[in-house]
Amino acid sequence: MEDRRLKMGKTLCCLEICGVLPKRRYVAALVIFHLLPRRRPTKAGLSSILNLLWLLPSILFCFAAAAAGSSTNQIIQQDLDDFREMGSVLYVAAHPDDENNELIAYLSRGRHYRTAYLSLTRGDGGQNVLGPVFGEDLGVVRTEELLAAGRIDGAQQYFSRAMDFGFSKDYLQTLNIWDRQDVLSDIVRVIREFRPDVVITRFSLIPGGTHGHHTASAVLALQAFKIAGDPNAFPGQLREGLTPWQPKRIFWNVGGFQGHETNGTPLIRINDGGTDPLSGEAYTEIAARSRSMHKTQGLGNFAGFGGGNGARHDSFELLAGEPAISDIMDGVNTTWSRMPGCSEIGKLADDVIAKFNPQDPAASVPGLLKINKRLNSLTDPIAADPVVGEKRLLLDHVIQECLGLTVQTVIPQAEVVPGEELRLQMTATIQSGVVPVQWLNMWCPNGTITIGADLSANTPVTRDAIEQLPADSPISQPYWLREPHTTGMFRVDDPGLIGRPENPPVFPVKQVFLVDGQPLIVSAPPEQVTADRTRDEPGQLTVISPVTLKFGDDVELFAPGATRPMVVTVTSARSDVTGTLRLVTPGGWTISPAKQSFHLTAAGEQAQFTFNVTAPAEPATVSIGAEARVGRRRYENERVIINYPHIPLLLLQPRAQVKAACLDLAIRSHNIGYLPGAGDDVAQCIADMGCKVTTLTDADLTAENLAKFDAIVVGVRAFNVRKGLASHMPALFDYVQAGGTVIEQYNRPGFGLRTDQLTPYRLRLSEDRVTDPNAPMTFLAPDNPVLNTPNKITSADFDGWVQERGTYFPGEWDDHFTPILACNDAGEAPLKGELLVASYGKGYFAYTGLSFFRQLPAGVPGAYRLFANLLSLGK
Repeated sequence: MEDRRLKMGKTLCCLEICGVLPKRRYVAALVIFHLLPRRRPTKAGLSSILNLLWLLPSILFCFAAAAAGSSTNQIIQQDLDDFREMGSVLYVAAHPDDENNELIAYLSRGRHYRTAYLSLTRGDGGQNVLGPVFGEDLGVVRTEELLAAGRIDGAQQYFSRAMDFGFSKDYLQTLNIWDRQDVLSDIVRVIREFRPDVVITRFSLIPGGTHGHHTASAVLALQAFKIAGDPNAFPGQLREGLTPWQPKRIFWNVGGFQGHETNGTPLIRINDGGTDPLSGEAYTEIAARSRSMHKTQGLGNFAGFGGGNGARHDSFELLAGEPAISDIMDGVNTTWSRMPGCSEIGKLADDVIAKFNPQDPAASVPGLLKINKRLNSLTDPIAADPVVGEKRLLLDHVIQECLGLTVQTVIPQAEVVPGEELRLQMTATIQSGVVPVQWLNMWCPNGTITIGADLSANTPVTRDAIEQLPADSPISQPYWLREPHTTGMFRVDDPGLIGRPENPPVFPVKQVFLVDGQPLIVSAPPEQVTADRTRDEPGQLTVISPVTLKFGDDVELFAPGATRPMVVTVTSARSDVTGTLRLVTPGGWTISPAKQSFHLTAAGEQAQFTFNVTAPAEPATVSIGAEARVGRRRYENERVIINYPHIPLLLLQPRAQVKAACLDLAIRSHNIGYLPGAGDDVAQCIADMGCKVTTLTDADLTAENLAKFDAIVVGVRAFNVRKGLASHMPALFDYVQAGGTVIEQYNRPGFGLRTDQLTPYRLRLSEDRVTDPNAPMTFLAPDNPVLNTPNKITSADFDGWVQERGTYFPGEWDDHFTPILACNDAGEAPLKGELLVASYGKGYFAYTGLSFFRQLPAGVPGAYRLFANLLSLGK
């Protein structure tokens, strides 16, 4: 075995030296390289193969996308039709949930086109009705929601490096905050990799009336369409092995609130209603189930509201490219005959489909092998075409399904520390013996292991192997979060990852079979399937650190020059771990002691270490990190589990850090009741101010219970998500009338608002918002206690705000309310509804659309000082 591995290593190193294969990816091509026809592959050919290897999981889940209850045989029929069809459509928009699920389901499931959705962002700047997961963590969740939607409607998924930085009113502002050239490069890259015949934008090119990200996505998509076929555009991509590609045309999918903005040219109109003939489910119902996966955005109730199988039309305005008369694919050859020398493949596929017997799928294997043999005989450049390569993967999948071939690689524990052994148990089972099937070998990054076993129907074959995870393996973390990012762009150092929805497998395992003498490759990444796995552990192989670090809180507040203890918990993932721990902080802050030693004897053992941290004399907000040194390696990550039932469990391992805010802060209320809404971290931030915080339920809203609190705070979007809250509002109003203080945070107007009686006086919400976090603030009521007691608020308290000033400000209010502040985005009139305060009886009622739920967890000093004043009203 060692000699065989050495020989393969020399072969691939030669390819690397010759410039054919980049070093970081040459091992991944090993098994494909040896199965290629016996000729020297071109660089472009290998690049196409490697791109397909990275995309394999994404591609395969689209192959299997099927309606609920679809049988394996229905899926095979769907895949056969998909194999025969060569048309491709790329849909482009800005965020998860922007996609037109009905159209995508029709194109993918009805017409069997290769259909992909390119979302320029991952939805990082959005809101979350499921709980307090925001920012880049929310972007990971929405990535998985979009992948879950694609598993239903059939779309492959791509992303650019653009970050969702929050609502933008101006697409030019968006293009300034994003790196316009980098995002354009990403769209061009996706076009060159996916090779669509038609590109469709979700939004109009005409600015105004919608999110700036929306308009920017259309503007950039059109620009990318025009240059993707130009070899002088982004030539670095060509050096990586990509080739220019020019789609035939680009459309705007006209509709929604922008439907009136057409340029007057004739529209193409297609009927994308009807029923999926295999599952019997209406495309609108498939789309509704797909859309319901966007649960963090409040769309979980879409399932079951598909609208039936009647006619449904989508309209398209040509933006550039060749004109079309009656259909978006006019003039596009969507058959195998579009590829030179491939007409026979289409005819062979027609024959297999015509003869397919759902009761005996294995009977189709000989015909499928004829197609496979013809594919293997193709020569470059056709063999290297990425679409042909994708079809090759699909054909392998269909052959596997028809044979009833199941392959699994099981590991006893999914979480592995760099350098540890991987004990692999590999099992292959076949249901049909219609043709001879031999399990040839197993390939992994460490090399190839010969299996050499003949498979018989319904007789599992099992092999064990011990491999070692390389000691320098990076800790698992979404690739776009590995490096610090700017406000508008993620940093991705490996261009081969750009566009991918997820990380490639940590330790890819591919099983190679010979089916009647022809190669068949099955991806079987290691997974834990034992009963020992808990709900807080991933199933797929994940690289973890031997210890994880966690600060006691996400924010620490300091008075200028003050010294406070800061506690870090070290948790061991393995037994007998020894190392040192230190804090990492910018200049001006002092730490004592400089470092501390630890020795944890058992897995799961925890130890707490206290450091004395002294703040500078002047106000400042910084990030303080923790770092553990174990052996020769540094580890600085914590462990974050996000476990929503509609997506796979997410294990994130971000840098362990705490926001340290040095500020002058006074507060006069100390016993606070918090009524949660959709989810935020404001309650903990209030506790950080030195208050006792009690979480309240609707049943707690009684006069006797409320009387003991100095103030009550209502969480974000409480009136959007709490069904019974409206009926308890009289108790809150009585509490204020008796001398209490209530602070209500923002709610979203519209259909989801459960009551209009949010406050004791009339108040009507609007869509008004200020997206510029640096927008100058005007003090409308400079003598009001909110701006003076116990903290004197100045314009400096609005420095350093993140993402936005606020959203969904009231547009109308009773004269009893005093507007405290005004601000506006550039070129707009000042808005005065961001903070309203009214006396009611003996107490105070405040309503605010300011985004305290973002500012307080970010450690913004002025936000703490202003919120402390709100809590202190009347005290």
